[in-house]
Amino acid sequence: MPDSGTSNAKNPDGISRRTALRRMGGAIMVAAAVTAGLPSLAEADEERERGAGPRVESLLGKLTLDEKLGFLHGAKDPHDLGQAGYIPGVPRLGIPPLRLADGPAGVRVTEHATALPAPVLLASTFDPALARRYGQVIGREGRALGQDVLLSPMVNLIRTPYAGRNFETFSEDPLLSSDMVVEEIGGIQGEGLIATVKHFALNNQEKDRMSIDVRADEQTMYELELRGFEAAVEAGAGSVMGSYNKVNGTPACDNKELLSGILRGRWHFAGWVMTDWYATHSTVAGMAAGLDMEMPSEDAFGAALKRAVTDGTVPEAQVDAAVRRILVVMERFGLLAAEPPPRPGRDAKAGAAVALDIAKAGATLLRNKDRTLPLPEGGSVAVVGATGYVPFVSGGGSAHVVPDRADSPYQAIKDRAGDGGSVTYALGGDIYGKALPGGALAPAVDLEERAVGAGQTWTYEGTLTVDEADAWTFVVHYSGERPKVVLDGAELFPLLPGSAEFFSGGLVSIAPDALAVRHKSLDLAAGPHRLQITAKGGDKGQTFRLRRVTGVTRAGDVADAVRAASGADHVVLFAYEDATEGQDRTSLALPDHQEALIAAVAKANPRTTVVLNSSSAITMPWLDKVGAVLQMYYPGQEGAEATAAVLYGDCDAGGRLTQSFPTSEDTHPMSGDPRRYPGVNGVEEYSERLHLGYRWYDAKKVKPLFPFGHGLSYTSFGYEDLRARWTGRGIEVSFTVRNTGKRAGVAVPQVYVGSSPDLQLDQVVRVLGGYRRVPLEAGERRPVTVRVAPRTISSWDSGRHTWVLGTGKRTVWLGASAGDLVRRTDVVVERERGK
Repeated sequence: MPDSGTSNAKNPDGISRRTALRRMGGAIMVAAAVTAGLPSLAEADEERERGAGPRVESLLGKLTLDEKLGFLHGAKDPHDLGQAGYIPGVPRLGIPPLRLADGPAGVRVTEHATALPAPVLLASTFDPALARRYGQVIGREGRALGQDVLLSPMVNLIRTPYAGRNFETFSEDPLLSSDMVVEEIGGIQGEGLIATVKHFALNNQEKDRMSIDVRADEQTMYELELRGFEAAVEAGAGSVMGSYNKVNGTPACDNKELLSGILRGRWHFAGWVMTDWYATHSTVAGMAAGLDMEMPSEDAFGAALKRAVTDGTVPEAQVDAAVRRILVVMERFGLLAAEPPPRPGRDAKAGAAVALDIAKAGATLLRNKDRTLPLPEGGSVAVVGATGYVPFVSGGGSAHVVPDRADSPYQAIKDRAGDGGSVTYALGGDIYGKALPGGALAPAVDLEERAVGAGQTWTYEGTLTVDEADAWTFVVHYSGERPKVVLDGAELFPLLPGSAEFFSGGLVSIAPDALAVRHKSLDLAAGPHRLQITAKGGDKGQTFRLRRVTGVTRAGDVADAVRAASGADHVVLFAYEDATEGQDRTSLALPDHQEALIAAVAKANPRTTVVLNSSSAITMPWLDKVGAVLQMYYPGQEGAEATAAVLYGDCDAGGRLTQSFPTSEDTHPMSGDPRRYPGVNGVEEYSERLHLGYRWYDAKKVKPLFPFGHGLSYTSFGYEDLRARWTGRGIEVSFTVRNTGKRAGVAVPQVYVGSSPDLQLDQVVRVLGGYRRVPLEAGERRPVTVRVAPRTISSWDSGRHTWVLGTGKRTVWLGASAGDLVRRTDVVVERERGK
């Protein structure tokens, strides 16, 4: 989402920032189906009221109606810290304000914070203990930086590889996602910061996110998307964020079946529900559904709600219930105490250490032909690519964090190589543009560092002469209001409609010197072109520059990279894809001519390692041409050091894919059916049902480029002595894992369980039952036990609206990924007597 200062309460498409929560569990489909067997709203309210202590009830009784409404909508912060939202509190009663900050990968405020690796990289560690440490850093820093509520974590599943926020969430698998969200919430809230799980529910794409109607059947919802939210509720999440989209015809934030039926009725959620930013649709329906807080404005829950209460349209008891839920959470976190918990100091060093540990642990080696990696000591290395010099820290939108520091990967590799190695750098592809050619502008003017004083306006009118027809990308850098640049009567950088103006990526939209950046590509004919520029200094003055990238400059950069590659023993080529909240990707290919760069460099030197800084799956037509591929996603502020450590083998590449990578745009679960993605006539259908991610590849017998769970090590492992037994409380799977190589490494054995012969319900070929991250010294062997929970091997029965254990003889597989299953056995699952 955009910075809080740019929000427009009248623009529902603008600035949306968060997306919320939960885990709901279930059935949202037909009202009768979902509510069957659930407590009534009145019963749920009574239960929650019983949980409210005397302090909360006393405060609630003293609040005026206006004070109550002040808890239910956002307001302007008189002491703004750069956070996303603010609730003023009631000073006369000693109720403090609430400040709400973005934080998928670190606390997003004006001050610096630790920029942690993207959540998808965290999940790639397959280590929930690291998720707790991740949450602890965010929790402590959020409190230290004056915040009370974190608008994170996100637990929506990775359903389509095009989704712009795949890097902000964990996985395509509900078990892995649930494990991660539980531990991250524990870490966040253990430090005293209230966690918000988002976006509730079925928010799996950015395209048309404000209006899309997502249709899913009850079984699909409970077994896939809702499992992570239910786990978050069980972990004690204080808040849930409702999503923008509709769910089976009703906006999520007005959806009574979701908010009151499932979330509160079935799961007994005791916290409060807030909207995603500008996701409020109504006053009366929202309150009746169980929505508690409108963010960040007061269009529906301000004056409109007061009128509705005054005229009796909305019972004041509904307002009381919403305020009570907020106060109960505040009391739980000590915020209503006479002496609230003291805020800790920020420990930047400790945060950086955790960021480094996670970035190294989640580094995922996808290919390593002929032991291209690790890089040998000594010798020469050519570093190529824009993100080899400028660190790619985090994605765009809500997840973008201002770090204390972020080193250049080139410098980190150079430092690691030491005096015994030679490291050179070539740009390869230009993101930020080169100066306009001398003599091309008449009258002549320097547009490289053009300063405009405060209160002044600078203008230029002249001619840009192009020597030969070429594809041009104009690049404007600016520190204040964006300059107006008009070429041949057409404005190059107009303000974009809705939220698109505020979501432009975490890399390409910010220059190394922190100036904002915008790009415009077009074909220019040879000859003169009329150029007009108007730049305003505003209150503080500004600096701007106008640059370009052309086919000619691009060819020169590639030629320089090829020369550097030809003269080196090894090449490390950094490639990127810059994703952001607010928009989906339009292709799975690397952007900006990077595929041609990789092909040219690899042809010059096949000992090329491609380091990927991407948000999600990409296609790799160049794969067979390179020696190694290392997936680093958006690795946070310590990404450079972590990447260098993995490249040189100072640590093993211990990450594993949390999502399947398709071979092409035409071979993944969403391909070929626009009703699945991006939707048709405003409706998106989960017609793949349970067959999400690796489950679809298994069902269709389609081989992905890289399967779920894939990741190579610098050593090798063997799996032996597989046994499985039903304990009555789940399946206990035991085996031995052995390091069969000559160096230490990290194995991530994965257990998958096949379908039940006794269930007459839709089932998949196999599901992830459990996993373990196992570090082993060379030659070491270790017994491992993985316990598969009954929920994991149960199916949701939509007719009975409940979980049903999948009994009978079930196959258990053990392997290194969903596509590399090396051992199997069978186990008989039995229902307990009387059930």
